Formats: sequence, structure tokens, C-alpha cells
Amino acid sequence: MSIGRYMAREIARELDHRSREFFEFVMPAVDIVEDGSELVVTIDLPGFAKKDIALKISGNVLSISAKRDSEAKGAAYQRHRPAKIDKKVLLPISVKEDEKVVGKATYAEGVVTLRIPMPSTTTIPIT
Repeated sequence: MSIGRYMAREIARELDHRSREFFEFVMPAVDIVEDGSELVVTIDLPGFAKKDIALKISGNVLSISAKRDSEAKGAAYQRHRPAKIDKKVLLPISVKEDEKVVGKATYAEGVVTLRIPMPSTTTIPIT
């Protein structure tokens, strides 16, 4: 193999590695919307098994962790899908340390939908 081909292959391998790191940093896509008395968080995690996904809320931070099983061995020409996810998302609500969140998460077709009850607010009448 010529030096030029070797260098091109090494550069391509490094770009694949950097691309994968980038996707691990920016993924997953997350939408947060208020739906009545709930905060609905939709997380795209295609290719991850339900058993390999963990969600945790501390204060106003949602931690999303997921790890994909090892990939098939053999020649890999491109690998851009992340093997692991470790993302922190700021929520527009805050959970107190001693408060337990009684939310509900579902997983269907690579999408996790998390429903978190919104803290009740007291309205102050203006007289």
C-alpha cells in the first residue's frame, strides 16, 4: 500500500471518529413542551434498546444516558451513529431535593416520551 493511500485511510478513520464524537455530543434531539399540567419531553433515541436507556432528574436538570450494544465486527467503512449518549438538559421547572418526581416515561419506535407533572402554582388575585 502506498503512503498516500495509507494517509488517506488514516485521515478518513480520524474523521469518522471525530464525527461520531460530535454526534454523541449533540444527540439526542430533545423537544420540551408544556401540555396542560404536564411538561412533555420527547427524546429521539433510535437504535438504543429500552433496557439501555436511563433518565434522571436532579433539580432542573434531566440526565439522559444510553449505551448501544457493541457493533458487529469486520470492516467498517463509516460509523457515525453514537455508541453512547450522556446528555444533560435544563428543564423549565425545578424539582426540590426532597421531592420525588412521579413522572411517566414510555418508549416506542426509538422515541422516549417523558411526562412530568408541573409544580402547582398559586395564583394571586389582583384587587
